[in-house]
Amino acid sequence: MDKQDKILLGTIIGIFLLFYLLPPDSQWFNNSVVSGLNLLGDYAKQHVLTCLIPALFIAGAITVFIQKDEILKYLGRDSNKTVAYGVASITGVILAVCSCTILPLFAGIRKRGAGLGPAITFLFAGPAINVAAIFLTFSVLGYKIGLARAIASIIISILVGLAMAFLFKEKEEKGKLILEEQKEKMVSAKTLMLFFGLMIGVLIVNGLQIDALIKYSLMVLFALGVVATVLLKFKNHVAEKWLEETWSFSKTILPLLFIGVFIAGFIMPLLPGELIQGLVGSNSVQGNFISAVFGAFMYFSTLTEIPILQAFIAKGMAQGPALALLLAGPSLSLPNMLVIRGLLGTKKTAAYVLLVIIMSTLAGLIFGML
Repeated sequence: MDKQDKILLGTIIGIFLLFYLLPPDSQWFNNSVVSGLNLLGDYAKQHVLTCLIPALFIAGAITVFIQKDEILKYLGRDSNKTVAYGVASITGVILAVCSCTILPLFAGIRKRGAGLGPAITFLFAGPAINVAAIFLTFSVLGYKIGLARAIASIIISILVGLAMAFLFKEKEEKGKLILEEQKEKMVSAKTLMLFFGLMIGVLIVNGLQIDALIKYSLMVLFALGVVATVLLKFKNHVAEKWLEETWSFSKTILPLLFIGVFIAGFIMPLLPGELIQGLVGSNSVQGNFISAVFGAFMYFSTLTEIPILQAFIAKGMAQGPALALLLAGPSLSLPNMLVIRGLLGTKKTAAYVLLVIIMSTLAGLIFGML
């Protein structure tokens, strides 16, 4: 029996024992299941079609049309530092990367000569400002915390990168970091601007507080504009590539998101509100620190931290600790840290984790005071 079969067998046994040992007519279990299904229904109606699906199409388009080699080559050791840190801090939006994608990209650019500081900035910022995660944060948790997450992620990524470069000085080497990937120019620049503008327009209109009929009419109009642009301006293989990349993101993210939403709804009736309020219910140093540590050492796959955080906020979590968890969560987790340790070593990994926790705690404190 290979490792995969053993995992499958263990999963089957675990599920069997869960239901076998479940007390008959368990009221708490029934309430939690209903709560999980209700939250799934709420997400499906309010966030999936109008926010998440458009964001996934944008992520697929970014993957196809944005040339990674032209962006990441600016992270080399001989690159202008201002440019290197600036590029590294916004690549999560430009490249639409998530936590499962950032690690191999980080390993690749380090191997090809990226400086430690810009590479660390890229490692933190990549999943923190993932385009789908940011839009879903705005949609579910609100404009204020969504904007704070985006801005704080960029600032913290640069500060952590600079601190790591200062603490672990490396010998400067010449030579540009140029990746092997090359892509043909598939569509004209004007067409791409129209294409991305229409898709982003769907998300912007969705967030406006206007008459529902006007809102949905504009969203449908923009969506039809996207379809018309693809049919008239894209070659068949380009459109197929875009849809393939969108599907690749969707099949990776959507099942995990739905599972995360159900788990968040399931645990909501079980969460002791007094405990949440006692630990992270105020904008204190302790509350923000606990939240940052929890985010750092838990595993939140892309987007699942949002419904789980929504459950915590409903039980009394303060806004500052909520932001601290959002900042520490995407770039750190036990699985990620094990990989990072293999790439950087124990000392650098420990310093990186400590810096992220400290910066996330401070960001939560400042945000909670605003």
